Amino acid sequence: MENQYKKTRFACYRGFITQAIIVNLAPLFFVIFREKFNLNFIQIANLTGINFGAQIIVDFLGVLFVDRLGYRRCLLWAHATAFMGLVGLGVLPFLLPPYVGLVMATVVYAIGSGLIEVLLSPVVDNLPAEPGGGAMALLHSFYSWGQMAVVLLTTILIRIIGEDLWFLLPVLWSLLPLYNYFSFRKVPIIEPEQKTSLAEMKRLFGNGIFYLAILLMICSGASEQVMSQWASMFAEKGIGVSKIWGDILGPCFFAVTMGIGRTVFGVLGDRVNMRRVIMLTSLGAVVCYLVTVFVSVPVIALLGCAMTGFMVSAMWPGMLDLSSARIKGGTAMFGLLAVAGDMGCSGGPMLAGVISDFAEQSGLAQGFGLTGEQFGMKAGILAAIIFPVVMFFGTLLFKEKKES
Repeated sequence: MENQYKKTRFACYRGFITQAIIVNLAPLFFVIFREKFNLNFIQIANLTGINFGAQIIVDFLGVLFVDRLGYRRCLLWAHATAFMGLVGLGVLPFLLPPYVGLVMATVVYAIGSGLIEVLLSPVVDNLPAEPGGGAMALLHSFYSWGQMAVVLLTTILIRIIGEDLWFLLPVLWSLLPLYNYFSFRKVPIIEPEQKTSLAEMKRLFGNGIFYLAILLMICSGASEQVMSQWASMFAEKGIGVSKIWGDILGPCFFAVTMGIGRTVFGVLGDRVNMRRVIMLTSLGAVVCYLVTVFVSVPVIALLGCAMTGFMVSAMWPGMLDLSSARIKGGTAMFGLLAVAGDMGCSGGPMLAGVISDFAEQSGLAQGFGLTGEQFGMKAGILAAIIFPVVMFFGTLLFKEKKES
């Protein structure tokens, strides 16, 4: 029986690669957008906020309508909007006022990303278990491998074809969700037997451990995205490497180690205690944050930055695994946890940015022998250490027994 669902799993893996394209492609063009379309920093920052904001809204709405419309129909909509949004990213800025075109494309592909976030975890959770378990960690590893591919291939292709032809790359990347659209028309999918109801939502919110799961998902998203979003700038501005090497040594290496971690935990499956893994890697993330901030040797600081990817790799899929086993909340639970995770992805880097800006303007940098920019970056990363710390203590409190 498991073999008939192999194509379903592969389609889900490609779905997470699609999400990685949506989240990570546009930021690689931010400098190009600023130079060619005359955008200011606020407009550029708004593109990221609109992307995650739209995903959070779709995550929440998905809890209410996904079960009623069915997984297959929603998955088709997810990949159709991802395809249209990516094509729009390359086309609309030239047909409309550039910023308006970019915003429209961002909203469209963010709808696809939000639906993918809500749908793929419960789809895989409903499939017959693979030998050894670990399906959730393996599934989410493909986001990391997708992030690595997007950063590496896009950076190389821009170098080859030149920045003037950047608009070809979103269209090229759009072919993956287009292919996956037709895949999800055919692969077998186990639709949910129980539809989300107000009674089901009330049961979830009446479960104390669900609130703890929400908190830990916020921390998992923040722990991951603070370092992921800062990695390129830290490598380039904090250490002084070039833009291309900053992208490769920053977000690309971070994605590699995160992908390795999720693949390892996915292969090991039930042979590891995921609760203990999250606790240990949370402590490891704290160490990596400290190394990145306080070690002055560039190679070691970059290693700390990169190894953070491995340490945070188990947090998001691990919490979904633990929550699924202990709460049994179906699509509603996965959707609400996705909302929480995306809130952390958005709020964590925002908090680090606010603290960085304050630290840069504080005038304390010279006392540490740093430039204002370097001091600000280090202060922002150091402040974000609160997220893996809370992750450790929160997981310590997470109940071992299953909740009915």
